[in-house]
Amino acid sequence: MKDINKKSRTVSEALDTRLTCRAFKSTAIKKEVIFNILDKARRSPSGGNLQPWRVWVVSGDPLKNFKEEIQLKASKNPRGEGTEYKIYPPNLKDPYEKRRKEVGEGMYKAINVSRDDKIGRIKQFMKNFEFFDAPVALFFAIDREMQEGQWSDLGMFIQSIMLLAREEGLHTAPQEAWAIWYKSVGDFLKIPNELMLFCGMGIGYADPDNPINEFRSNRADVNEFSEFIGF
Repeated sequence: MKDINKKSRTVSEALDTRLTCRAFKSTAIKKEVIFNILDKARRSPSGGNLQPWRVWVVSGDPLKNFKEEIQLKASKNPRGEGTEYKIYPPNLKDPYEKRRKEVGEGMYKAINVSRDDKIGRIKQFMKNFEFFDAPVALFFAIDREMQEGQWSDLGMFIQSIMLLAREEGLHTAPQEAWAIWYKSVGDFLKIPNELMLFCGMGIGYADPDNPINEFRSNRADVNEFSEFIGF
């Protein structure tokens, strides 16, 4: 495998090498590195300059203890606490449902977990709640009064963080899966009631020896999703 943790020198390279990392090395990340990423990401676009994002950064023993708490809860209630928003639309139609199924099958194939191996699939899913062993975790929330435009702003802020991480040679794993533990996360971080948890994110150095990090999802061809007019 090529040097998966090589620093990206351009935006194009950062986009091309970005992946949802599902296996991290235990190498510690200094607070200053994460602080500087957030400091740069705050220049992300924001309609009306509302800057609707809130983020918590967790590492060390607090993260370790919280993950242990969630693992214990998940052993008794694997479906979690429900979510405050729909992660996917109900009755998802094609091509979206087809893409979702294909990416899942591709990921499990990369680690030799068959369709019939329900236990193996559950074990892999539960790694979400270990942040795939990332040494640093981020949680993102947004004010409940915000609307679709501000959720878009939050998404652009998160994307900026992921690309800036690549500039540092780091990888990320954005995880809406954490939405099913919104109550526990809220209690842990003391998130004010007026804020809604959106997702978590692991950040660190990717494990180059884990085959799951070799998996890359397909993307539709430009001609499939765009039209050029007046050219």
